[in-house]
Amino acid sequence: MITTATLEGIELRRLRLPLVAPFRTSFGTQTTKDVLILRAVTSEAEGWGECVAAPHPLYASEYVEAAMTTLREFLVPALSDLPHVDVNLVAPALARFRGHRMSKAALEMAVWDAELRGLGVPLSRALGAVATSVPAGVSVGIMDTLDELVTAVGTYLADGYRRIKLKIEPGWDVSAVAAIRDAFGDVALQVDANTAYTLADVDQLRKLDDFGLLLIEQPMAEEDVLGHAELARHLRTPICLDESITSARAAADAIRLGACRVVNIKAGRVGGYLEARRVHDVCRAHDVPVWCGGMVETGLGRAANAALAALPGMLLPGDVSASSRFYRQDITPPLELHDGFMPVPTGPGLGVEPDPEILESVTVRTEWLPLG
Repeated sequence: MITTATLEGIELRRLRLPLVAPFRTSFGTQTTKDVLILRAVTSEAEGWGECVAAPHPLYASEYVEAAMTTLREFLVPALSDLPHVDVNLVAPALARFRGHRMSKAALEMAVWDAELRGLGVPLSRALGAVATSVPAGVSVGIMDTLDELVTAVGTYLADGYRRIKLKIEPGWDVSAVAAIRDAFGDVALQVDANTAYTLADVDQLRKLDDFGLLLIEQPMAEEDVLGHAELARHLRTPICLDESITSARAAADAIRLGACRVVNIKAGRVGGYLEARRVHDVCRAHDVPVWCGGMVETGLGRAANAALAALPGMLLPGDVSASSRFYRQDITPPLELHDGFMPVPTGPGLGVEPDPEILESVTVRTEWLPLG
């Protein structure tokens, strides 16, 4: 199916959403989510996108204020010559601008959502999903005490989560994992270092081999792919790369070098859901399992991630948690678990959209960028 709709403009909307509890990683602690969402308006429908950039350039070089500038000054104007709404035309139109993958991904997402809503097609079908629901994992931040950690993990397991991911950093790693193994036994468990270690920490990281973890995610700096390949020779636990995987080509290179045995796919990090699918396809061709990572998204990004997590190569539970994991009140109707699984939305496009009143109540800034 081909749409004849034209793109009329993009609205940038900055939101501030309080989190249900502080979320601490090796990068710092979040108590609120500074969110940039996009609304693509076409002659036939509207679509929504979410930019996963954080307020500060810690996880990645992009951050929210810079993303707004990049979209306003460069990326959105680059779509003014599109003959019609077609997601396959977005990345080529933006290709001359280096980097800014999170901004590009948000724009592609909004345009694709509008296109699919106009056609009446769910994102999951457009991506090639094969599952109608996906196993849900949860990411658990660094906490002040081990008792606090055990209590939090117990609550998530009671909620039905199929996999626990612990954020770690030097000084909060082996003891945290041991506490969870002692309390809950053989629960599906993995850890995420968010680049907090170096090769000098190999002896400490090797201690994690004793706990039967699914994987160790991104132990070292994103540029240090060769370092990860060296580290992998010293560990039994599979290394999973996150920040290092910025494209399908980067995934292929990392796999060939032996730097990872598992890949975390985040659409924002690789420049969009089309490139995310290419990463999936490359990994599947190399028999490397993948899973869908999360970035504390609202229901918009969460719904899109559920569709991505339903692809056939997604062999491990992803960070597709319920809305209530981070938000008391999401901007969309809440996405909820059923027996530890997240249903994949079946409506056109993302299958969800913001509640207008809630959206207005958390908006701190809007800009309208006309096209055509």
